[in-house]
Amino acid sequence: MRRLMQQAPAAAVVLLAAVWMVGAATAQETGGGLGSHDASLPIEIVADRLTVEQAEGRAVFLGNVLAEQGEMLLRADRLVVYYALGEEGVEGQAIRRIEVEGNVTIASEAETAVGEEGFYDVTGAMIELAGNVVLTRDAHVIRGDRLEIDVERQLATMTSAPGRPVGERVRALFRPAPDEEG
Repeated sequence: MRRLMQQAPAAAVVLLAAVWMVGAATAQETGGGLGSHDASLPIEIVADRLTVEQAEGRAVFLGNVLAEQGEMLLRADRLVVYYALGEEGVEGQAIRRIEVEGNVTIASEAETAVGEEGFYDVTGAMIELAGNVVLTRDAHVIRGDRLEIDVERQLATMTSAPGRPVGERVRALFRPAPDEEG
C-alpha cells in the first residue's frame, strides 16, 4: 500500500508535465512552470475517502481530492489509480492508468489546466483532459473540449466537439510580452 501511495501521484505529475508542453510552445520560459517540477519530491494525497480494491488492482480516492508534490497541485472530486498485480514482466504494483473526474484542476505557480475529467494511460503513454478544457500560462489561454497528449512523441492536440458553432471551437489567446524599458 505504501508503495502504491508513493507511485500513484507520480503519474499525475506526468499529466502536469504534459500540460506544460502546450504552455512551453506558446510562451516564454518564466520559471515555476510544470516543466520545472521536481518529481522526486514526496507526494501527499488527501481525500474524504480512500478505498483500495486489491483484487481489482485499483485505489479510489473520493471527495475533495488534493494531490500535492512540491509546488504542483492536482484537485478533483475523484481520482482512481489502476495498478498491475502479478502481471508478467511487472515488478511490484506498477501504475497502469490514472483517472480523474469532477472539477479537475492541475496547477503550478505559472500554469493551470482545468477540465471535467481526464486520464493518464501509463502503458500507452497517452494523456487526455476533457470537458471544457482551459489551459493558462501567464496571460496566454487555450480553450477546447479535449486535450490529447502523446507523451512519447511530445504531441499535444486540442480539439472541440464536432458540430460546435464558430464561437465554441478551439480558441487560443496569446498576449505579447510587455516591452521592457531599460
